[in-house]
Amino acid sequence: MATNTGNTIIALVSGAAIGAALGILFAPDKGDKTRKKIKDGYKDLEKDLKSKLSNAKVDLEETYSELVSNMSHKTEDVISFLEVKLAELKEQNAKLQK
Repeated sequence: MATNTGNTIIALVSGAAIGAALGILFAPDKGDKTRKKIKDGYKDLEKDLKSKLSNAKVDLEETYSELVSNMSHKTEDVISFLEVKLAELKEQNAKLQK
């Protein structure tokens, strides 16, 4: 999940940089207008990036919570298994002690 988010961010930033460079090269407008368009484009990119990072953070927190919950259940399973094995060993030991 984190890899997908990282790739998305890299693609987003790369696309914005390429778009900005091409926009400057082929801009029919005056410099003031072009700079304003670039500034607006970066603001949109910033908003989109913040949104994606926020979503990635939520996804990461959910994944962490699920992992902790799953590990808690697995821990209980392991403890139960070990308790059964301990009881079996005590029983075998009691037989050998007689």
